[in-house]
Amino acid sequence: MACKGPGYRTPLDAMKGPREKIVYLPCIYRNTSNSHKPDYLATVDVDPESPTYSKVVHRLPMPYLGDELHHSGWNACSSCHGDPSKQRNRLILPSLVSTRVYVIDTATNPLAPSIAHIVEPNEVKEKTGLTIPHTSHCLGDGHIMISTMGDLQENAKGGFILLDGKDFSVKGNWEANGHNPEFGYDFWYQPRHNVMISTEWGSPNAFLKGFNPKEYANGLYGHSLNVWDWEKHTLKQRIDLGVNEGAIPLEIRFLHNPDATEGLVGCALSSNIFRFYKTERGDWAAEKVIDIPSKKVENWVLPEMPGLITDILISMDDRYLYFSNWLHGDIRQYDITDTRNPRLVGQIFIGGSICDDGDVKVVGEKQPQPLFVNGKRVHGGAQMIQLSLDGKRLYVSTSLYSGWDKQFYPDMCNHGSMMLQVDVDTQHGGLSLNRAFLVDFGTEPSGPVLAHEIRYPGGDCSSDIYLSTSAHAKL
Repeated sequence: MACKGPGYRTPLDAMKGPREKIVYLPCIYRNTSNSHKPDYLATVDVDPESPTYSKVVHRLPMPYLGDELHHSGWNACSSCHGDPSKQRNRLILPSLVSTRVYVIDTATNPLAPSIAHIVEPNEVKEKTGLTIPHTSHCLGDGHIMISTMGDLQENAKGGFILLDGKDFSVKGNWEANGHNPEFGYDFWYQPRHNVMISTEWGSPNAFLKGFNPKEYANGLYGHSLNVWDWEKHTLKQRIDLGVNEGAIPLEIRFLHNPDATEGLVGCALSSNIFRFYKTERGDWAAEKVIDIPSKKVENWVLPEMPGLITDILISMDDRYLYFSNWLHGDIRQYDITDTRNPRLVGQIFIGGSICDDGDVKVVGEKQPQPLFVNGKRVHGGAQMIQLSLDGKRLYVSTSLYSGWDKQFYPDMCNHGSMMLQVDVDTQHGGLSLNRAFLVDFGTEPSGPVLAHEIRYPGGDCSSDIYLSTSAHAKL
């Protein structure tokens, strides 16, 4: 079927799309020796046939200092596929610390994007009473929705900014008046089931300074999923995952099949994966399906080190789950054909805090070796991940958030983060490093920088939401 609008009609159609040629990454200078310089958006060449393969080919600096660019989304995606008037031509780039939102023109020159519009912090604050924006998703009606985590004093308050999809002005809050969860972070919606589910990081006044375990014990971080009535914009259910088992649920993914009433969420501090699902009663529930045990360690800040699951992805065919353990340093691949019983089929270490040449000693376990690529040591641990549409290539970056980078991986703040690429066995499972690909952000012209989330110009596994009722007709 010919494309009617942006993206693809179904996830399986997306898997047949063209191979990615470039990707965009926000690059952050806060908490580095170059904090007097502005963040920028990097364009990286990922085409193996190109003479500039595995290199930064363009840098778009922001006009302000200290923004802390973080995650990004699109003005239009596959949720608008049936509308030929919509185009995916603007990258929505919220700033975690400044609450500024940049709108980036990626259509005029995809290799060299430019700033098309800036939503200033005062407009966001005056019209919504919210701060600290995070996840951006386009909506099927053309609007853009951005989750937030703070109130005007940067205390904990979950909420959502609604942007006009044409002039990018702030229209107000998406959530109904009085329906604000205590914490905010990520979200995923599925109108076919009249539902959205959002997750919880913590109070900005806590996590922006770094991580203090006592602040989790004092209730400054979340451990619940918030279930919304999509049509009414009201919070209708809170699923408590448990203080110990569901600590800090971050990235959430419904299965791509819009008929599915289930998905997976990664809990960072407790290092668990929960399956959430709709019950026969019509409400929603969650069950733990993967547990990554903490490691008993010596010469670290705590006697046990969690894996710290900080990003998860589901392949377009809903067959594989991928996630990163930022502190342990490994990426894992699970077969989720049976979502209640995921099966580990691939694992690879990309840096981490437990390498065998470091100060940290793991009690009773063999430790992984440090990773060197092209003679350069990888600093930090596997963090943001992005899967190619066909599922065969997994891109990974090593920076989480500059304040936590400085706390847990100070060497990375000094030497810069890295971007690598992992080859995926989609038939039997398995992960292997592509040693021909390395982007060393420690060699950037303006000095070492921290590169974060990875986005494809044509949409990807975490940016696009599918609404078509025939999305998985062949499965």
